[in-house]
Amino acid sequence: MGENGKNKTRKTGGGRKPSKPDYNPSAILQQQINAAVALYGTADHPSLRAIADELDLNPIKVRKLLITAGVYKSEIADHLQREFNKHRDSGLSHTESIEATVRELNLSKASVTSYLPYEKCVYFPDETDSNNLSVGAERIRRMRKRKKIIERVRTEQTEEALWKAVIEFQGFKFRTYSGLVFSYSLKKGRGDNYTKELFIDRRENSKSLAWSSVLLAFHNIPSIGAVVDRPKSLGDIRGVTYIYAMFYRFGLIDVPDRVKEKMEPVRKVDPE
Repeated sequence: MGENGKNKTRKTGGGRKPSKPDYNPSAILQQQINAAVALYGTADHPSLRAIADELDLNPIKVRKLLITAGVYKSEIADHLQREFNKHRDSGLSHTESIEATVRELNLSKASVTSYLPYEKCVYFPDETDSNNLSVGAERIRRMRKRKKIIERVRTEQTEEALWKAVIEFQGFKFRTYSGLVFSYSLKKGRGDNYTKELFIDRRENSKSLAWSSVLLAFHNIPSIGAVVDRPKSLGDIRGVTYIYAMFYRFGLIDVPDRVKEKMEPVRKVDPE
């Protein structure tokens, strides 16, 4: 109410401001497509489930992303898309064509749409500022960067490459040999450089882990990718339980099959 008891006209666009008003959903979608295609095109040609786990998406969405990119083919996908395109060519709208395909093939709407490409995608340059990205797009960018860093650690096997991996994986939720979730953070000192001490955050208890301990375990690895039976096999080192989990995630060691499920990283559930 105004001073004279009259209602004031509400300004257009009023209300709570979005936290990231400039990000482009179509551009985010293109980023997801690029990430899925990059993984799908690797030499080992991973499954939809493996790609979904890597991107924190679900397999159905991954398939839709690959269909949109034109790299995923299957008999059911080709058949369904032919029926859908037939209705589109007859003059029906996108929505009407989906409904007609649902009736004709006696499938659910969700099944039909899962085999159709996304309608709109635009180029999304990697250098786009993070302030213009959604949380999901930022996560994918971070995942791709971490993947490159892990490849560098495994290839170079140097202390410098390992330190860069430690910096990049701050806040990542690891699981220990027994399945306990933890993450770590670093603090900056003079010159805005990180001090070489990892602060482990697990529940209400926080512990510190010296970089010298990480290096000691690093030099005790028998060979890159070798199965290390248990944390203590890396040495009687303070905090070796956490180091073991980090090295497994970095691809520096493998772990026995009996504990792999317990050490799977914490995954976020994608809403779509």
